[in-house]
Amino acid sequence: MYIHSISAAALALVSLTQAAALQARDLLQDLQDQALQNLQDAESNSAVTKRSCSVFNAEVRRDWAWMSSKERKAYIKAVQCLFASPSKSDPAKVPGARNRFDDFVAQHIDQAISIHGTGNFLSWHRYFVFGYEKALREECGYMGSQPYWNWFTHQDNLRASPVFDGSDTSMGGDGAFVPHNGSVGGAGLIPLPSGEGGGCIESGPFKGVQLNLGPVSPTMAGEVKVNSTFAYNPRCLKRDLTTFASSNWLTLENLYNVTLGAASANIATFQNELQGRFAQGFLGMHAAGHFAIGGDAGDLFSSPNDPVFFLHHAMVDRVWWIWQALHLDQAKTIAGTITIDNNPPSRNASLDDIIHTDSLNLDDRKIGDLLGTLDGTPFCYTYL
Repeated sequence: MYIHSISAAALALVSLTQAAALQARDLLQDLQDQALQNLQDAESNSAVTKRSCSVFNAEVRRDWAWMSSKERKAYIKAVQCLFASPSKSDPAKVPGARNRFDDFVAQHIDQAISIHGTGNFLSWHRYFVFGYEKALREECGYMGSQPYWNWFTHQDNLRASPVFDGSDTSMGGDGAFVPHNGSVGGAGLIPLPSGEGGGCIESGPFKGVQLNLGPVSPTMAGEVKVNSTFAYNPRCLKRDLTTFASSNWLTLENLYNVTLGAASANIATFQNELQGRFAQGFLGMHAAGHFAIGGDAGDLFSSPNDPVFFLHHAMVDRVWWIWQALHLDQAKTIAGTITIDNNPPSRNASLDDIIHTDSLNLDDRKIGDLLGTLDGTPFCYTYL
């Protein structure tokens, strides 16, 4: 492993149970600082003297909470532009698509069972979020970078988060209260209690937004599956913010485990822990983020219907980016097969496997081309 001593003394030696005590020193910031230092040191020691992309000139993705009101509003305006722009999907394949945002939902629906619990889970979603960021810039005039939702704040009160507080600089508030009997996560194995929402988003920039695709596999009680996968199904965007998922799984203990603890040993243990151990009742940070948002975000297939999906998956990518920077000798490795949880049994994924993106205006890429955010092509970004 490629790990220097971390600014919080003896961080690499603390036990999993001690990780919660690090909150005052901010474990995430310590990991972030060391990740950047490792990348800088690697560049300094590299035989390549001239790089088109480096840690010093890369785009920087930032926490939504650290962005100014002006920056947040610019991002929101660009997302709203995608909702207002015409779809580029093939209408014969995706008859329900009505706008550019739907194209991203359709792509995720189409490939859902081959991009979760698979060897391309991390790389596919990295490229997907990059494609969304690219569309915001090239098609809607956005000048910034894709922000992320920092999971490790407001876990006990999501409505107080600047992502969800319902203000005009948020990604919209909770859904209106609708009595319902919770949700079920973890491939139907982990019951989750109801939040205080469940209905249409009732405040903020995405109040009243119309969804057109899905739900394909709804997980919130009372939601009805669409009658055909890509059918037109106009309805409101629903949320059910639930702190049960966020407070139980979006924790510093779990962050420590996947970055420096037992689950950080290799890419297989890292991504399996990140995605969850459902049979053991462990939702994992990836799924917990989806179910903390609740409502439409809990659908394995059509979860990108909620625009917070892209802030959530930028955070997934950030945690992977940190793991890669702390384990540079393993940074460009993958693990897993090409079927969801290897069901049905299939071959191992390969670095030469191609990621296809159809109508998202991205070139098809090998997985091996998508493992470094500082390789210059197609990526040149870091996190702060």
